[in-house]
Amino acid sequence: MSNIRINNEWINYKILATGNGQKLEQFGDLILLRPDPQVIWNSQFNLSEYKGLSAIYENGCVSEQGSWKKLKSVPDSFTIEWRNLKFSLKLMKFKHTGIFPEQAYNWNRMIELIKNSNRNIKVLNLFAYTGGATLACASAGASVCHVDAARAMGERAGFNAKLSGLANASIRYIIDDCVTFVEREIRRGHKYDAIIMDPPAYGRGPRGELWKIQDQIYSLVELTRNILSDNPLFHLINSYATGLLPSAMANIQRLVFKGFNGMIESYEIGIATKETSIILPCGASSMTIF
Repeated sequence: MSNIRINNEWINYKILATGNGQKLEQFGDLILLRPDPQVIWNSQFNLSEYKGLSAIYENGCVSEQGSWKKLKSVPDSFTIEWRNLKFSLKLMKFKHTGIFPEQAYNWNRMIELIKNSNRNIKVLNLFAYTGGATLACASAGASVCHVDAARAMGERAGFNAKLSGLANASIRYIIDDCVTFVEREIRRGHKYDAIIMDPPAYGRGPRGELWKIQDQIYSLVELTRNILSDNPLFHLINSYATGLLPSAMANIQRLVFKGFNGMIESYEIGIATKETSIILPCGASSMTIF
């Protein structure tokens, strides 16, 4: 069995079947068929003919945007739940819905670390998207600085906080390029006990700043070393980029945090499907626990 970590605490989300480059997912009452580059095995039946299918994402590839084909009425937004957290989702560009369910494993791990620390924890969440890790850390009692270059993602994260009963939690939402923000925090002398980063393979900041993960991930981790507190708790790197292995990210942390007392956990993350013995790999993570 591979070193893959999963969390099965989703209340109304599941992967029903996989194959031929696609995954069949259920979000509450909606059933969606989306492409997935990790699914390189054959399906056991024609997934596009599944009874009750709500929408299919068609014609999408790495370099070209596809589109959603709705087979029945789909609401503008829909909600799924993990533990006590709620997330408002919608059919988005490039096959997305606004959540990466496999990250639940990391959410659980961070919640445990924060609660067991028995102290006030300041978290910096970079490339924070719609706030899954932000809400998980806030639910454990941490104060969180949520940074993403897309204003719409910050707004959705704030809405998810309200849905989850965390409207009054200590969360600061920042719309900025993540590298630029970290450089500014270094100049300000601000420190954080925990740092999370979930960078895309490629992207641009609000002022056109270019991001390529293979070229810039090491230098960003180096920058974040300068804003770690004197008593740090953890540093987490996530990646869905094809070819960026857990051990590669662990090597970055091992070099950057040389001299710190801590241990590194590096692993694949995935989602158990309703198919017997099939776990869908969904990326990689490396966590330094100080």
